[in-house]
Amino acid sequence: MVQIPKLSRRARWAVPVAALVITGGVIAGSLISVAQAAPGLPARTPAQLLAQVADSHTPPLTGTVVETASFGLPRLPGAQNPTSLASLLTGSHTLRVWYAGPEHFRLAVPESLSETDLFRDGSTAWLWESTANSVTEFSLPAQKETPATPPVPALTPQQAAQQVLAAVGKTTVVRVDRNVMVADQAAYQLVLAPKDSRSLVGRVQIAVDGQNGVPLRVQVFARGATSPAFQVGYTLIQFVPPSPGDVNFTPPPGAKVTKANLTGGQTAGPSRDTGNVSTYGSGWLTVLDLPSSGLTSGASPAGGPVSIGNSAGDSGEVLNALLGSATQVSGSWGSGRLLRTSLISALITSNGRLFVGAVQPSVLYAAAAQAALAPQGAASPASSPAATP
Repeated sequence: MVQIPKLSRRARWAVPVAALVITGGVIAGSLISVAQAAPGLPARTPAQLLAQVADSHTPPLTGTVVETASFGLPRLPGAQNPTSLASLLTGSHTLRVWYAGPEHFRLAVPESLSETDLFRDGSTAWLWESTANSVTEFSLPAQKETPATPPVPALTPQQAAQQVLAAVGKTTVVRVDRNVMVADQAAYQLVLAPKDSRSLVGRVQIAVDGQNGVPLRVQVFARGATSPAFQVGYTLIQFVPPSPGDVNFTPPPGAKVTKANLTGGQTAGPSRDTGNVSTYGSGWLTVLDLPSSGLTSGASPAGGPVSIGNSAGDSGEVLNALLGSATQVSGSWGSGRLLRTSLISALITSNGRLFVGAVQPSVLYAAAAQAALAPQGAASPASSPAATP
């Protein structure tokens, strides 16, 4: 599998997206060409395809990825900013990929008048934002699998597939559907569906390149839906090495450079805080628990204003907009507000805890009840019975 680093959104972006990553509910894009006729490929069983994807090594490639989210959320402010919380939750986005190897690649998010790029070269990564002409230089751990990495506002199909495959097990029905064409590549269609009806995920479809075993597209459908709620996939892909000029990076003249150390040592300048996230349940029923999130339901018994404490910038505005569309709820766990979409449920308690998952609200309530018995900020057991079948 491609060793593009896992993308941390805990500080800068939305917890709903992080919830999808943990529960296996991630992405694939519209504008992805799928031929009417199924291409001919050698027969593969679900077990064979799962093993092929898990063991595959992505060859050098260049390509274009389109990501689309359609959760049925209200109109959100700041959606035009590609690195904003709102942009991750609505609309379509394009990602360019130049992949020479697991420690030498470039990801770019182009916009009409700006671009955000992530470069990696061995133990160093750079995040360049053209609008501000700012560069964050990250020192990465020596090992291939890095525990913390700089954020970018999109995932590749390989990353999405890795997260989805983590949910495969006794709680999942797996089958192989008819073959498809994705980005002019013949591909197998692997389908995963949760057995437990408390998951809001109906099924996840992974298109696997028939020749290289590389995931080309990942689509997530809400339960009972006929179109994907969140999806990502290649619209163009070429299995050729990128040119050195496309993957090498030098900070441009006049750029403001900030250094951050992700190796566990001292930081040589301001760094991005990843925060602490605990979980309840496992697999499809995983619930994120974000204590000390700075959120408050802000709702008085008379239905007063809803606000987010200590939140600034576009993220605060977006979260306030989401809270404004939430409904007041209460139970043995306490009181708060519930936001529910086709694929995500989020519970903000009156004491500022946030529970998120691609699950029915009852699973969030059970997790909140169990969390109330534990000290705030304490690590939650992944196999908690609150959210596990």
